[in-house]
Amino acid sequence: RRGRRCDEERSDGGEDRAESSHTLTVGRKRPVSMGIVGPKPMTIRTASSAVPVAASLLAAAALAWVVVAVQAGGMESEPGTMGLGATGFLGLWTVMMAAMMLPGMAPVGALYAGEGAGTAARAAGLVTGYLIAWTAFGALALLASVAAARLADRSDSTATWVAAILLVGSGAYQLSPLKDRCLSACRSPLHLLMRAGAYRGRLRHVRAGLYHGAYCVGCCWSLMLALVVLGVMDLRWMAAFSAAIVIEKVWRHGRPVALAVGVALILLGLLAPWHPGLVPGLHRAPMSMGSM
Repeated sequence: RRGRRCDEERSDGGEDRAESSHTLTVGRKRPVSMGIVGPKPMTIRTASSAVPVAASLLAAAALAWVVVAVQAGGMESEPGTMGLGATGFLGLWTVMMAAMMLPGMAPVGALYAGEGAGTAARAAGLVTGYLIAWTAFGALALLASVAAARLADRSDSTATWVAAILLVGSGAYQLSPLKDRCLSACRSPLHLLMRAGAYRGRLRHVRAGLYHGAYCVGCCWSLMLALVVLGVMDLRWMAAFSAAIVIEKVWRHGRPVALAVGVALILLGLLAPWHPGLVPGLHRAPMSMGSM
């Protein structure tokens, strides 16, 4: 079936017509059948036609960075939710995940969007489901932040040791086979397409986003936990982790980068008990005389 492209066909009423295969086009060469059979296949974009979708995702991430920078500009890293209620925390968390995660998701998202009618709907559905997955994880981050504040108020030294343990654990996960498995799934558009081909109905693209997002949560939850420990609204750590996530997902040598990040987190954890200022998410800085 080389040279054959199977375009996605849909009726105006939203009902889908089954197709028999996906195709992959590399550069300007002939399409190559991938032989994936399923009721909801879609066309993988050529490198040139993927640019608008990828650019849109990167633009959305840039806008999210602006919002986060404005909101976090007046916040100091400290245990807790920085004075935000549950709704405010989850809202800002979702924007933060858009800023940090969409750049690394852009290649897969652009390929998933396909070409022709419905490209925007496919991309929007995928991103919506993806961010829902990260917002759900944000509820756990909220609970962790609240617990961190209570622990820091009760026993600052204990909180510092807990922070050290969490950093070492986060680093160890970066070195684990489970991290490797989830990272492989996040890096593979084929993995997503094989699963999404079985989805039906109006929310199929949202379901695909949830599925892909779940694997990305599995891949990066340890970095988000480390971010809570190091300062959930610290723009420096956000930028560093975002860069690491993009590199490990997009670059072909991403796995060694993930290992290096893991080692760095373990070293930070080992230093934390003697340098508690490294973990403001679980350590309250002493009040100066001028601030009293």
